[in-house]
Amino acid sequence: MNGLVGVESLANRRHMDAATEQALVAQSRRQDAEAFGKIVDAYQARVLGFVRRMLRSEEEALDVAQEVFIKAFQGLARFDGRCSLRTWLFRIAHNLCIDRSRRVDRGPDFNSLDSSFDDEEPLEFADTRWDPEMLVMNEELSVVVEEALGSMSEKLRTVLLLHDKEDMGYEEIASTVNVPVGTVKSRLFLARAHMQKHVGDYLASARGGV
Repeated sequence: MNGLVGVESLANRRHMDAATEQALVAQSRRQDAEAFGKIVDAYQARVLGFVRRMLRSEEEALDVAQEVFIKAFQGLARFDGRCSLRTWLFRIAHNLCIDRSRRVDRGPDFNSLDSSFDDEEPLEFADTRWDPEMLVMNEELSVVVEEALGSMSEKLRTVLLLHDKEDMGYEEIASTVNVPVGTVKSRLFLARAHMQKHVGDYLASARGGV
């Protein structure tokens, strides 16, 4: 699996249809390993891609991605279907990433300005995205993007990846990370500003021949 932003195959981006999802969940609750294996096949690449960008260690990312599906299999009895299976899996992944980060000393958390916006009205901004599919055309620029993602706070990085890469709406992200929709919008605004600054600085430098 390519580690750059936005290079998963289109097949990995497709959602499982609701009827298939419900049938596989029902079978998996009866300890049907084959049925759960189909769930893993459908979501593992996307979950791993998310976890890789939330954690700096490839070994940790692989461990956490595996733990996501272990916890999901063990906890299927508690999955009530009020959210989609995708939302539930990414909620588990998000919580495990936060837990892992708290156990490991990662140094200062950059650009954690989002905390000052959490209880305010959502900021108004155009729904324009940094374009990961275009960015992979330039290997050096892709490195800049990965560095920008890595220097964001976990809160900002999470909403940016879920919205711009996983195509989640505000409500689904809010359910995944357990924050109000207004907070999701504010964090997304700040995450995009952070990304645009890093990419803009690189492009300005490249045009100037520095």
